[in-house]
Amino acid sequence: MKRVVILGRGGSGKSTLAAKLGEITGLPVIELDKIFWQPGLYALPLSEWVKMQRSFVAQETWIMDGDLGPYDAVEVRLSAADTIILLNFGLVRCAWRALRRGRERSDFWQWLIKYRRRSLPLLMQAISRFAPHAELHLIRNPEELRQFVAELEQKLDS
Repeated sequence: MKRVVILGRGGSGKSTLAAKLGEITGLPVIELDKIFWQPGLYALPLSEWVKMQRSFVAQETWIMDGDLGPYDAVEVRLSAADTIILLNFGLVRCAWRALRRGRERSDFWQWLIKYRRRSLPLLMQAISRFAPHAELHLIRNPEELRQFVAELEQKLDS
C-alpha cells in the first residue's frame, strides 16, 4: 500500500480517512478537493486537472482522496494506484455530513443524490478498466471502515 486512491460519495469521509491513513502509514496525503476547486468553487479546467494529477502520480508514494464526479479524470490516478478504497455509504449519512460541513453548489447535491445510480457504476467500470492490478476495498458502512482501519493498524504494527 504505497499509492492509495480514496473515492466515494460527497460527505462519506474520504478526507478524514485519508488523514487517518496518512497518520498510520506515513504516506503523504493529497486532498484533491482543495486543489481542484478554485476560489468561488470554480472547477479547474480538465486539461490542467489531468496535467496536475500526472505530476502527483509521478511521486513514489501518496494517498489521494477525492471524487469529483462529472468533473473528474479519475483514470489518471486509478492507473497508478496499488490500492483503491471506495466508501459506498448511504445517502442520508452523506447528506447529513455534507450539510454539517457547509454550503455546497446545487450540482453537488444532484451528484450526491444520483451517486449510486449514475456515478458508482461508472467508477466501477473505470476501476476495472484502469486499475485491474489494484487491491479494491469496497466499504459499505462505518463499522466496516473501523474494522479496515484497525486491521491495517494491526498489520503495520506487526
